Amino acid sequence: MDAALRKTIDELGGAVEEFKSVQKRVETLETEGKSGEDVKEQLAKYDTEISKLSGIKSDLDKIQTERIEEKKQISEMTAANEEFEKQLEELAKKGLRPNAGDSDNPDVEAYTKAYGQFLRKGRDDGLAELHMKATNTNTLLDPDGGFAVPEEIDRAIIEYARQANPMRQIAATTTVSTPDYKKLVNIGKATSGWVGETDGRPETESPKLAQLPAFMGEIYANPASTQTALDDIFFDAEAWLAQEVAIEFAEQENDAFTNGNGVNKPKGILDYATAAVTDKAGTRPFGTLEARTAAAAGTVGGDDLIDLVHAARPAYRGNGRWMMSNLSIAAIRKLKDADGNYLWRPGLEEGVPDRLLGYSMLENENVPDITAGAGSKAILFGDFARGYLIVDRIGTRVLRDPYTNKPYVMFYTTKRVGAMGTDSLAIKVLEMA
Repeated sequence: MDAALRKTIDELGGAVEEFKSVQKRVETLETEGKSGEDVKEQLAKYDTEISKLSGIKSDLDKIQTERIEEKKQISEMTAANEEFEKQLEELAKKGLRPNAGDSDNPDVEAYTKAYGQFLRKGRDDGLAELHMKATNTNTLLDPDGGFAVPEEIDRAIIEYARQANPMRQIAATTTVSTPDYKKLVNIGKATSGWVGETDGRPETESPKLAQLPAFMGEIYANPASTQTALDDIFFDAEAWLAQEVAIEFAEQENDAFTNGNGVNKPKGILDYATAAVTDKAGTRPFGTLEARTAAAAGTVGGDDLIDLVHAARPAYRGNGRWMMSNLSIAAIRKLKDADGNYLWRPGLEEGVPDRLLGYSMLENENVPDITAGAGSKAILFGDFARGYLIVDRIGTRVLRDPYTNKPYVMFYTTKRVGAMGTDSLAIKVLEMA
């Protein structure tokens, strides 16, 4: 029991006992025919105080009941979550989880070997059945033809693409097995207030939660090889395919993650609306990024960069990064302070990135140059891992085509990928004047 509730009950009990004592005195005076006006007045005062305490007790009883119910719900949710994690572990052990690639699973190993023969020789006898056993599904990913690549190749493609894709290097990523993905985000905040020890607690505004869908699209690549190369026993066909596909995917993905309009492709970070409204004002709509405007046309000054950094709240500056194009980086590197010192501080140790105003830099050629014209979103700063999410749907598909472009063998490869802005407070934009 809460201390406040216990104190209130004790006070109420004491007041009741005192009330009974005064009431007994009144009855005695009335029996003796004496006046008890002064006692009656004190009795009325106690009656008022008891009424107040009764109201407070009622409120506290309600709060106590709500807390008991909340604890019950939390306990139930915790138990459900533990049961869910236990089921996932069991599925992983059995090889049923989509991303549970287990080299000890004979079905997975058999499918991987058979898939290698499919790439080299085009042999797909029994491949469909092996795919279903390895993934425990009853249908193929592509009923129109083609087969899903084994999980290790799928992850290799994503890893190769990350190395050549600036946005993948700093944004958050997740892998799903369903065609649609929604993320629950808080687009408002719960209200609160101050009260006295015995004051009532009015109901506060609940957090505003919303499910945001990822903007999904299908990306494809069509690398080619000769049959002679595929027949070479020293030629790693699987690694070759992963690298070739990843290069194509990386270029297309990075452009979409940066500038995509969300139509059959991810919505890029620069496609989100901007407004010159600070976070502190609290009136900028969710999903709209804060934008600052450079002081002079066609150029950026040190003050512009400092203002952009401090437009972000401290919580977002901890993992803050710069993002701009190569030409913009060149221009920024030439900036000097009043003493003639360059603002850009090069890294003195191998592997340590150069820093601008204390924050590391990422080059992204899909971001407009600072010379691109008025309104160009040329420089970004913030915590991109909190502000942007990339969604990979597991299941890259490959259709082997030895006929369209003889003597080459084409590998038409497709996968679904999406992205979404998740926190519009995390990223700031500098637009050109």
